[in-house]
Amino acid sequence: MSGHSKWHTIKHKKGAADAKRGKLFTKIIKEITVCARMGGGDLESNASLRTVVLKAKAANMPKDNIEKAIKKGTGDMDGVDYIELQYEAYAPGGVGLLISTLTDNKNRTAADVRSILNKGGGSLAATGAVSYQFSRKGIISYDGEKVDFEKLFEVALEAGAEDVTDEDGAIEVVTEPGDFEAVLTALQEAGFEQEGAEVTMISDNTVELDKEATGKVLRLIERLEDNDDVQDVASNLDVPADFEME
Repeated sequence: MSGHSKWHTIKHKKGAADAKRGKLFTKIIKEITVCARMGGGDLESNASLRTVVLKAKAANMPKDNIEKAIKKGTGDMDGVDYIELQYEAYAPGGVGLLISTLTDNKNRTAADVRSILNKGGGSLAATGAVSYQFSRKGIISYDGEKVDFEKLFEVALEAGAEDVTDEDGAIEVVTEPGDFEAVLTALQEAGFEQEGAEVTMISDNTVELDKEATGKVLRLIERLEDNDDVQDVASNLDVPADFEME
């Protein structure tokens, strides 16, 4: 899990610190809209919507933005119909990528993803070639300098967490998707403020590369995530705990 922990901590810190915060909000709003369209706007009866709203709150999204996104999904406000598409790909060094998208134009998204991959030394893979290496997990991230690891560890496991790791100050709580909400709520009630929280795909095994190749893969992932239609990019790259982007 070390690579995931390190890279997601980098992403959450960057997202909180600069203009990428606005892009993050836009992506979460899309997710909320789709979940509300598919399962209705009632948080009590729509578990998928409830999970995404928790993600929105973890990112400090204003309540008004969340409510508008739900209304767009239920048809109470004008909105766009998005299609969910997932691409499987290989990055340099044979690193597997799962690229999740929400789009209103399949042709545009497919062309954009293919172009970004080609320019970054990657390529699309056949369906099933990469996805079998990943499992869906809940991930809650913390800054090790701001929390007491031992106390957090105790609360997380008692609430049902699967694992808690500390990689060079990047603390990560891993849960089964069905336990994500309960664990996050328990940690928040115990006073722990998360850096990020989401249900995403995690690789079962990782690929180690040298520093230059690792940087190349991470830059490719960044370019993919900068695309407005790309919601998330999961990889099986093992990012060393002491790795720093140049």
